[in-house]
Amino acid sequence: MSEKLHFDERVAIVTGAGRGIGRAHALLLGARGARVVVNDLGSATVDGTGAATREPALDVVGEIERSGGVAAASFDDVSTESGAANLIAQALDDWGRLDILVNNAGINASPPFGEGSTEAFDRMMRQHAYGHFFVTRAAWPHMTSAGYGRVVLTTSGAALYGLPQSSHYCTAKGAIIGMTKALALEGAGAGIRVNAVAPAAYTRMVTGLQDESLRQQMEELMPPRFVAPMVAWLAHEACPVSGEIFDVGAGRAARVFFAESPGFCSRSLSIEEVQASFDTICDESGYLVFKTGMESAEKMAEMAAAAMS
Repeated sequence: MSEKLHFDERVAIVTGAGRGIGRAHALLLGARGARVVVNDLGSATVDGTGAATREPALDVVGEIERSGGVAAASFDDVSTESGAANLIAQALDDWGRLDILVNNAGINASPPFGEGSTEAFDRMMRQHAYGHFFVTRAAWPHMTSAGYGRVVLTTSGAALYGLPQSSHYCTAKGAIIGMTKALALEGAGAGIRVNAVAPAAYTRMVTGLQDESLRQQMEELMPPRFVAPMVAWLAHEACPVSGEIFDVGAGRAARVFFAESPGFCSRSLSIEEVQASFDTICDESGYLVFKTGMESAEKMAEMAAAAMS
């Protein structure tokens, strides 16, 4: 077993940390020595529209402090620019630095496609994609100035693989995938590493499942505490990767990667050639994995040159 990892002197922000997965992140980071800003609006409903209470954030702060840790509560709305700015300012005012940002806050309210309002879609995008963007953007200059930062974003298996009746949610979580890839490249020169998790856990977000057997199975096998170790590792100074996505839950952690088939290339490409070569286009053997969009473009140019010759 390797040496126990700690976060002594590090300052961490965890959004949506009053309940569920975010709470587990905050408790683990606090137990390992980080000073944690526990951010949570305390909404009474999973769609973010209910009355808010400060109790969830304060309860988690109390848990961390009773265990000998250091924490502070934040009730800022991270789906707004002002709320995100206030959250970052609080960490800097309280402890003079910011090392770790775990973007976890979100809602679950995705009607069947075609039935939801524009307002509902906008609320979903704001809570997930905009919330991640606003808080990370507010933290970015401080991490850049320090030459160090660890940012963990939260996407979803629903965005990676799709989920029926959840187009709003999948779209919002899908935006976070692109954000992860882009920010990892932009942060590389400044010592900022950006990764994402797609967590699976039994929280109030899934308590309304109509499939009772699935609900019971998730409750038994997928407590939120099983997600937190991967997030803590991605937030640690020893973590070497950036731009990666990990599927995490029920004690399992797995890297998610995007790949392309070698494909088919013809400089006279026609509809008929696509039809005739479709099996080759879809063949998963010998797949290619790219680290950047530029790598993909370079491979495409290489294959085009070969086709011409």
